[in-house]
Amino acid sequence: MNEYLDLLRRNPNFRNLWLGSVISQFGDWFNVIASAELITRLTDSGVALSYLFLARFLPLFIFSPVAGVLADKFNRKHIMVLSDVLRGATVLGFLLIRDPGDIWYFYLLTILQFSLSALFTPARGAVLANIVEPGELVTANALDSLTWSTMLALGAFLGGVVAAFFGAEAAFLADSMSFFLSAVFIGRIILPLQTSPSAEHASAVAVSRFAFLDGFRYLLQQPFILGIALAKAGGSLVWGAINVLEISYANDLFPFIGAERVGVSDPGTATLGLIYVVSGLGTGVGPLVMRHWLGDSPRRLMLGVTLGFVFLTAGTAWLSVVSSLGMLLLATLTRTLGTGTLWVFSAALLQTIVPDRFRGRVFSFEFASLTLTQSISTITAGYLLDVKGLPIQGVMAVMASIGVVVTAVWASFHLANRRNLREEPTPIRVVNK
Repeated sequence: MNEYLDLLRRNPNFRNLWLGSVISQFGDWFNVIASAELITRLTDSGVALSYLFLARFLPLFIFSPVAGVLADKFNRKHIMVLSDVLRGATVLGFLLIRDPGDIWYFYLLTILQFSLSALFTPARGAVLANIVEPGELVTANALDSLTWSTMLALGAFLGGVVAAFFGAEAAFLADSMSFFLSAVFIGRIILPLQTSPSAEHASAVAVSRFAFLDGFRYLLQQPFILGIALAKAGGSLVWGAINVLEISYANDLFPFIGAERVGVSDPGTATLGLIYVVSGLGTGVGPLVMRHWLGDSPRRLMLGVTLGFVFLTAGTAWLSVVSSLGMLLLATLTRTLGTGTLWVFSAALLQTIVPDRFRGRVFSFEFASLTLTQSISTITAGYLLDVKGLPIQGVMAVMASIGVVVTAVWASFHLANRRNLREEPTPIRVVNK
């Protein structure tokens, strides 16, 4: 861990970006638990849960192309701060939701919140390569993953406790405050002058109505980068449905029987908190173990993405046959070890090989793609549960089958492009075209 602590000590810009992530992600998981609790309080429909995640995912897909252009044209720090402040104000609106007649208002606020998130995510993905050295990108991304997973574990657990004892409203209030605090830390970042768009480039972006198409054209000219940018999209075809299914696993299949003895009145909420805690461990440990084992060279990073797909698919298949809460948690650990590795290693590859002038749009394309496939996966799960009447674990088996296909496609891509990668630890960069 000394390597990660050293990066935080000597790089104040990354430290402020990281602190903002710690605070806002902690609040995010309060929001997830509170939203699930509120939906189940207002309606018991599986489709309603699918709509919740669609309201989170689809705005990210719709607005990401525009967000990528903005991230390449304007100051990325200012975009992130504005997004945080507006999201903090939006989340306060959840406090007004009281009865089933307000469900439309809940979805509307969720759409607005995640439309603003669409501005934040590409800017953050692009700015990371501006504030750390190329050789530190894997370290920074692994630390981001560990932070995300730790906040998942702590935020989900404490969010469940707060929602159970004080209600969903208290959890929403905590989430709102986390955005405002995040904006304070991100506002302290000082971006190097050379990372600001040149006047010529900014003017070119400004006069082009379809500047985002430049990013697509760049990806078409770089099929290897395009494949890496689609890696998360392939994984989200599997894990998107699991966002819905985990709630059903917790409430219907494996509620925590002894929840009342530890002061939690809702057994389903207790199990969901445990699932998120284990998910946090898996996504945090996975990239760290894989990096220690594989190293930082581009070829080994590519292998790590492949192994991430393998663990994701194996864990999902295991989830389709679990028969106890303990097995559920072990299968979840396996699955999330894969998702964490896939996420970190593919992000590090993109940050090292994509030129800065295209980075915002490439990350927006990546984000839009994964939210689209995640939305497809999510609505498919709701459809199979409510319309087709498949059992919960039967739907999980369908997702595992999809995982097998996606893993095979990625393995073929990996083999076809293995000559594009080098063993040297120095990150590769693709020449601008």
